[in-house]
Amino acid sequence: MRTLEEVLATLQIAKLKEEDLQKTIHCLSFGDNVSSADYCLMELDDTLCKHIEAGQSLVIRGDKDERAVLCSGDKTYDLKIADTSNLLLFVPGCKTPDQLTNSLDSTHVAHTQIWGFCNSYWELRKQRPKLKKLKKILMENPYEGPALGGQEENTDNRYTMQDLLEKIQASEEEIQTHLETIHACQIDGYWRVLDFDYEMKLLGHVTQLVDSESWSFNKVFLQTSLEELAPLEPKEMIEHCLNCYGNRYTENDQVFYALHEDKVCRATALLLLQNAVKFNLREFQEVWQQSVPDGMSTQLDQLKSFALVDRTSRPETIYLLRVEDLPEDTLERFNHLFTLKEKWTEDDITPYIQDLCGEKQTTGALLTKYARSSMQNGIKVFNSRRPVAT
Repeated sequence: MRTLEEVLATLQIAKLKEEDLQKTIHCLSFGDNVSSADYCLMELDDTLCKHIEAGQSLVIRGDKDERAVLCSGDKTYDLKIADTSNLLLFVPGCKTPDQLTNSLDSTHVAHTQIWGFCNSYWELRKQRPKLKKLKKILMENPYEGPALGGQEENTDNRYTMQDLLEKIQASEEEIQTHLETIHACQIDGYWRVLDFDYEMKLLGHVTQLVDSESWSFNKVFLQTSLEELAPLEPKEMIEHCLNCYGNRYTENDQVFYALHEDKVCRATALLLLQNAVKFNLREFQEVWQQSVPDGMSTQLDQLKSFALVDRTSRPETIYLLRVEDLPEDTLERFNHLFTLKEKWTEDDITPYIQDLCGEKQTTGALLTKYARSSMQNGIKVFNSRRPVAT
């Protein structure tokens, strides 16, 4: 334990003036059995610091074959080890200069023990949640409707929210939002995604009812829908379908839904395209328009990030290409797109890379980094920066 006299003598040898220093001098010493493996450091921004100070938790998620991520209640962060040339010491109770005052009359020594040390720390960077796995595991046992008499429902591969939090590398809010996006619903406490044919069956019941009742698709009466369709499907499934494909509102204490034109048209297009490798564009547009409810108008813009038109073929064709089926990794995504098509216009490729953009990042910046541009017939097109194996 150093005395004040020994400290002052050390200052003279170091040619430091006592009056230039704080009145409190920390004298550090290593505790017993101190090891660099005892602690890990993590650098937090102001938002995450306030999150912790408010008593909230941060969770590290990832299976053994996945790179770990850190999740708050609503954000996901990449974890990366950053090395530092300085040795970082863990000193509980040590006060920084801004916490000290010079109100003391004389210099004194504060003896403090070092609890641990480290020469690296975890650096956090906000990233997109990894949600593709969510639909993949829910599709292990999609909901196909109530079990018919005498049949037992398959209870394998069913997941509660807690199960999903343990498997999916995303925050609870991001998982909840994506569950709505993929039209999942809770059945008997488990999150289930509907079998596509069953979902289309529900939507067909709703649109046929709208047609038979001569309703406007902007004013679908909930109570009548449940009563009329109850003999065909469970009421909660009819209401779930309306929630997926419509906007709920109340008028004169009655609940109505305005069917979302783009969502209904997109679902109808998927029904037509799912079993065809390529579809003659003109024929597809005619059949598509005939297949949607009266009053709805089909437009190719409704199929952005969902289907791709090939204007170079004769006749022009359209085929299914959903962004949700593409790789989540940015480089893998671009490589996959360029194996599907050698050259892309900016309008064609943008819907398939928009979800890759980070904060304050644009699709233009992504194209500059991962693609090479050229002019073809007066139109700018993008191709791979490297040869792509097909």
